[in-house]
Amino acid sequence: MTTSILSPENNALAEQETHAPVVRPAAGYVTYRIKHTLASRFAFLIVCLAIILSALAYGTVHYWALALFFLGAVTIAVLWLIDSWSLGSFRVSRNVLQLSLLGMFLLGVFQLLPLRQPAEAGTHSIPLINSLSFDPYSTRFILVQLVALLIYFAAVLVFTDTPKRLRLLVRTIAVFGFFLAIFGLTQSFTSPDKVYWMRELPQSQAFGPFINRHHFAGYMELALALPLGLVFTGAIEKEKKFIYLFAAGLMAVALVMTNSRGGIISLLAEILFLVATMGLRRRRHKKRSEKHRPRIKSAAIKAGLALALVVALFGGVVLLGGEDALTRVVGSVNTDDPTTGRAHFWSVTVEIIKTHPWLGTGLGAFGVVYTGFDSRNGIYRLEQAHNDYLQVLSDGGIIGAVIGLFFVVNLFRMGFIRRDSRDDFRRGVATGAMAGCFAVLVHSFFDFTLHTPANALLFLVLAALATMNGRVEDVQSRMKKRSRRSLEIPTETNRVAASDNAGGV
Repeated sequence: MTTSILSPENNALAEQETHAPVVRPAAGYVTYRIKHTLASRFAFLIVCLAIILSALAYGTVHYWALALFFLGAVTIAVLWLIDSWSLGSFRVSRNVLQLSLLGMFLLGVFQLLPLRQPAEAGTHSIPLINSLSFDPYSTRFILVQLVALLIYFAAVLVFTDTPKRLRLLVRTIAVFGFFLAIFGLTQSFTSPDKVYWMRELPQSQAFGPFINRHHFAGYMELALALPLGLVFTGAIEKEKKFIYLFAAGLMAVALVMTNSRGGIISLLAEILFLVATMGLRRRRHKKRSEKHRPRIKSAAIKAGLALALVVALFGGVVLLGGEDALTRVVGSVNTDDPTTGRAHFWSVTVEIIKTHPWLGTGLGAFGVVYTGFDSRNGIYRLEQAHNDYLQVLSDGGIIGAVIGLFFVVNLFRMGFIRRDSRDDFRRGVATGAMAGCFAVLVHSFFDFTLHTPANALLFLVLAALATMNGRVEDVQSRMKKRSRRSLEIPTETNRVAASDNAGGV
């Protein structure tokens, strides 16, 4: 058995047995027919189902849901091996974003080593811990989640290997996000204090199937980014734009109805990202004088579209939820709400970072360490720092922060490269995927949405969509469309010739 490496910079795979080149003389491009085994089809199906079921299962925050989530990852790994056995080669991707997940896993493994003396723990709450991690159990649990997420992420990069599968995955996310928004809005109007109209959660504020309304907002930020990206880049037909806008608008309304201030700020940042980046695409083989005016006109139109979308969004929110739906954005902080008081949480987290700057206190150990540094009465046992960047520094230290920074930098570096694709749909998906990731990264300044496995999975799927290699690009479709239009729309010469012939007859 050999190994096929899928490079993000090349469209071809190394193995000729599974990829037969087909040259189209008219365009001069080389495409590859990829043999799909039954195992690869099931692996791709499980990825699509995981995106849906992980959200419906309360965001996958309970142990039974996490067990199913891990089982799905194991099933994909088994199917991956079966697919490799059938093809005679093991397919892997060279996407460098996988290195960040692998690096974070290795950091967690190192933190489990018994390299710290109990007297050096720096807190009296856990004096018997001799590992670098202050909470070895939570670190092991995080490592299992990282392995599962890495398998899902790598599977998306490998098995989303044709334009057809790319479209199917994008439509799965967009359609599911649309119906999830309908479900969330319906439940908020009919039974705002219960999940699925049955389970009451007195100590949390749920929305839709998510236990935490902020996490529902984060999921909507990711799901609505794809249809918005396709609309803003003009990658879809004019008659379908209203459908995509309506779907994205409804998801945005559901997001605002969660009353998540971080979610609303992230939504605005997402729209600004699309407006700011829509004019950055390089247009080859054109003079600047020829493209300067069309680009200004296009930018003005899309900026107006973004403004109209924001106005329509908040108008719809007021219409559905009344003025109370927007009061949280400008209202005062409720001191009785345990999710507020972030300034204090962050100041305590900074003290933890100063005490353990290089390797951190252990992945997932924040809840244990926080009580030893809290300067208040400790009435609340804080599980998360409500700022993912500070928590990465707290749990993983400077090394963990460098790993995370490597992921973010390469995500947008590769995403902007893919955004220059000649395939309109591929360009729209890359733009939308980057916008969704950008929105969640903004939201991470105020919350911990990526700690929910459902959100983390969808975030990684969008990261894969933004950076995966050129096998999913269909550059021929655009040329076929142009040639078809040239045949259907006669030129002036053809019209004159046709009239002359008609007169002669």
